[in-house]
Amino acid sequence: MNTEEEKIGLLLEMIAFSTVDGQLHKRELEFLWKVAQELNVKQDLFQDLFHQEHTVKVIKSEFQRIQQFYRLALIMHCDGILHEKESKAIYQIALEMGLNPTAVKRVLELMKNAPNAMIDPKILLRVFQEQHN
Repeated sequence: MNTEEEKIGLLLEMIAFSTVDGQLHKRELEFLWKVAQELNVKQDLFQDLFHQEHTVKVIKSEFQRIQQFYRLALIMHCDGILHEKESKAIYQIALEMGLNPTAVKRVLELMKNAPNAMIDPKILLRVFQEQHN
């Protein structure tokens, strides 16, 4: 992330997605806070983001779009409950990001079958790169 605006946009999108099922679970909040810390966002600003409206901004780099999609997918899995609303929302978000639908489905399936929902970053990128061929 290059600018403060990009960091805030990323967190706002993650916050919006984490509440798509109507709840913000403790594990989701903890995950969001860890991401905020990695982005050097102070706690008072982080808390304020929950009261701001989210506007979608297109991420130019495909690599960054894949990263963001994966972060959202991790949030979807971190509470241990997969809601239908979350599944539909993440798929729609990925399409709006311009990610390949086949690769998105494959990554989500890999995550669903993984013991902790995490997949190797090399595999994640390979799935998306395969779709370019």
